[in-house]
Amino acid sequence: MRTDLLVVGAGPYAYSAAAYARERGIDTHVVGVPMAFWRDQMPADMYLRSGPDWSLDAAGADSSGDSFAAYFEDAGLDPADVDPIPIGVFLDHTEWFARRKGLRPDQRLVANLGKNGAFVATMDDGSTIAADKVLACPGIAHFTQLPAWHADVPADRRSHTSELVAFDDLADRRVAIIGGRQSAYEWAALLCDHGAAKVDVVHRHATPAFEKVSWTFVDPLVEQTLAERGWWRNLPAARQHEIALQFWQVGRLTLEWWLAPRLRPEVVTSHPETVVLSVAADDADVTLSISDGGELAVDHVVFASGYQADLAAVPYLAGVLDQIAVSDGFPDLSPGFETSLPGLFVTGFASTRDFGPFYGFTKGCPSSARLVVREMLA
Repeated sequence: MRTDLLVVGAGPYAYSAAAYARERGIDTHVVGVPMAFWRDQMPADMYLRSGPDWSLDAAGADSSGDSFAAYFEDAGLDPADVDPIPIGVFLDHTEWFARRKGLRPDQRLVANLGKNGAFVATMDDGSTIAADKVLACPGIAHFTQLPAWHADVPADRRSHTSELVAFDDLADRRVAIIGGRQSAYEWAALLCDHGAAKVDVVHRHATPAFEKVSWTFVDPLVEQTLAERGWWRNLPAARQHEIALQFWQVGRLTLEWWLAPRLRPEVVTSHPETVVLSVAADDADVTLSISDGGELAVDHVVFASGYQADLAAVPYLAGVLDQIAVSDGFPDLSPGFETSLPGLFVTGFASTRDFGPFYGFTKGCPSSARLVVREMLA
C-alpha cells in the first residue's frame, strides 16, 4: 500500500491533522486504535478541564464547522448540563468528528518506521505501508515520568496515574499519591468516590487553590502562532518565561473547583512542601518516610508525576531516530512541525518545547493541523 501522508496515531492531534490534510487534497491514511489512551488509560468517570470551545476542527467556520460546539448542538446537549464535561461526552464527540470527516483509522499498529527514499512503515502484522510524508502523533503514554525511588515500591503496589483507571480494588485501602496537580487531586477524588479508607497526597509545592479559571488567555497566543512563523521559538526568553508562568498559574497551581467537594476531609490529607525520603516494604505495608518528619503506612502508591518528552521512548521511531535531531528528549522542529528528517513531522506533547505549553492540550489541535499541513503543501 502507498499513500501521500501516513498519520501514526488516532488521538485528537492525529484526527485534527488528518481531517485537515484530506480537506486540502492530501491522500491520507491514519493508523492506530481510535482514542486508545483516552479510552484505556483515563478513568471512565473523569472530567475534562476544558469546555466546548476547544475544537478539533482546523477547517472551522471556513468549511463544515465540525466543532465541539457543533457536536453539542447536533447531539441536543446543553453545555450547561454537562459542566464539567465527562470524558465519555468528549469520546462520543471524537467518534462524531471522525464520522463527519470520513476518518476510518486502520487499527493496525506501526512496529517500525524506516526511510529508503520513501518512508516505509512495517505494521504489526508484517505488512508495509509506503508514504511520501509521515506525521507522528505519539501519545503521552510513551512519556510517563517517575521518581528515581519508584522501584523501591513493589510492582504490584504501585501505579502511574496512566495505569490506574479503575478504583474498586482500592476500596477500604490506604493510598499515597505522589504529586499535587490536577491528576493527583482528581485521582484522590476518584478514590474517595470508590471508598478508599485513607488518601495521603504528597507534593513539593503549596496546596493548590480550587476555583474557576479562564483559559481565554491562550486564544491570542495560538492566533499569534498561526500568524507569525516560528513565533514561540523567536520570543525572548523572558517573554517565554512570562507566558509559561501564566500557564503554570492557571493550569497547574489552580485546580478545578468541582474537585473540592469530592475531597472528603476524613479521607484525604495533603502533605504540602514535602518529599519522600525513603521507602520500606513488607508483606503488610509500604512505608514512606516523608520530609515533614512523618511516616505513611499505605497499601498502594500512585505516581501523579506527569510526563517528560523522550522521543527515544517511542518504539516505532527506533529505525529513524539516528536521523532526528533531539534536544532534551524533544525533537527539533521547523516552524511547520517538521523534524530534521525531511518529510517526518511531529505534533502533540512532543512539540511543546518549540511551540509552547498549550500544544500539550487539545487546544493546540486545530492550529497545529493548519501549520503542519501548510508546511506539507509549501
